Amino acid sequence: MPLLPVDTARPSAERRRILIDVLTAPDPSPGLWTLCDSGLAQEVVPELPALRLEQDPIHRHKDVLAHTIAVVAKTRPDLIVRMAALLHDVGKPKTRSIGPKGVSFHHHEVVGARMARDRLRALRFPTEQVEDISQLVYLHLRFHGYGDDVWSDSAVRRYVRDAGPLLDDLNELTRCDCTTRNERKAQLLAARMDALEGRIAELRQREELEAIRPDLDGQAVMEHLDIPPGRAVGEALAMLLEARLDEGPLEEAEAYRRLDEWWQARS
Repeated sequence: MPLLPVDTARPSAERRRILIDVLTAPDPSPGLWTLCDSGLAQEVVPELPALRLEQDPIHRHKDVLAHTIAVVAKTRPDLIVRMAALLHDVGKPKTRSIGPKGVSFHHHEVVGARMARDRLRALRFPTEQVEDISQLVYLHLRFHGYGDDVWSDSAVRRYVRDAGPLLDDLNELTRCDCTTRNERKAQLLAARMDALEGRIAELRQREELEAIRPDLDGQAVMEHLDIPPGRAVGEALAMLLEARLDEGPLEEAEAYRRLDEWWQARS
C-alpha cells in the first residue's frame, strides 16, 4: 500500500522532530490543529489531514480528524501512546463503506497498522518504536471484539497475551478512544474497561499472565514423540498453547496426555 505523497523539502529528522515536539506538549491539540490548518502536516504526516475529509458518525464528530485530536489530547504525554492515538484511525479513509446499517470501517485497524508502520519508517523512527506504535494501532479495537459479556479467563489470557508489554498502553488508548458526547455510553465503556482490568488483576494472582507459554517446550515434545525438529513440533506447541489459553496451566501429566491424544489423532 503506497504512502500518501509528502513534501520532502525538510529532512526526515526535522519532520520527525516537529511531530515529536507537538505530541509531547502538555496539550497537543493546538499544535496538531496548527499543523493541519497551516498545511505543514502534509510535510510531516499527510495521513492526518486526510482524516478531515472522512465523516465520523460513530463518535459524533464532524470528521475523523476531530475525533483523533480529541483522543490524542486525552492520553498522557508519552510519545508511544500519543503517536498510536494519532495514527489509530488512519486506515478509515481506505476502508470506508456504506451498507444497510450505515457507514463502516471494517478492518481499518489492520490497514491502519500497515500505514502507520510505513509512515514511521519514512520518518526514520527507531525500529522498536515503529513496531510498538503499529502494534497498538493494530490492537486498538481488540477490547471491543469481546462483546459485552463478562470476561472469561480465556478471553483475559488472550487479550493479555496479544498486548504483551504494551498492555497498559493499550488499555489507556482504548479508554481514550471513547470521545462520545453520550455520557451513558461513555460510562458503560469505562465500566467495561474497569471490569477487564479487575479480571486481569484477579487472574494475575492465580497465574503468570505475562509469561503465557505452552506447558511443554519443544525439546520435551521431540523427546516424548521421538521426532526431529520440524513442522510437527510447531503444531504440537500451538495446540498446547491453545489449551493453556483456554484452560490455564496444565499439570505435566495432563500436558503429556493431551500431546499423546493430539499425536494419535494427527497420525
